[in-house]
Amino acid sequence: MRIRTTTAAIAAVLAFAVVGCSSDSDSTGDSGSKADTTTSSAAEASSSADASGAAKDTGLPPEPTGAERDAVLAAVMDVNSKLIQDEDKAIDAARNQCAALDGGAANTDHTAAQRFSYDGITLTDDDGSHINIALRKTLCPAS
Repeated sequence: MRIRTTTAAIAAVLAFAVVGCSSDSDSTGDSGSKADTTTSSAAEASSSADASGAAKDTGLPPEPTGAERDAVLAAVMDVNSKLIQDEDKAIDAARNQCAALDGGAANTDHTAAQRFSYDGITLTDDDGSHINIALRKTLCPAS
């Protein structure tokens, strides 16, 4: 009972602190929501522009959608069907592997095997080679 009371008191104090820190009112009593919305929208646009610029700088290809996404997932599935149980994780690994392939990384077969070895799945360098071949045919063709 004592732990519950203490936990409830701490939660109440934290909630009060968060609400107290986030309130932003000017002298007229308005919260300035229009200004906050405009600032927030501008910040989000800048952030997404920065993210796309950062992705280009690191060599990450854009996230595939539609048929291209399906082709990448099918190529990865050909190596090991368990790799696409978490499709987003497989796509992220594929995009990162493309950056390694296009960036001139050494031993890309081993890198691919390590990058796609997750959720209890362990790949060999030969599997990594097959992933690299598949990625070159789908997501990141050689320039």
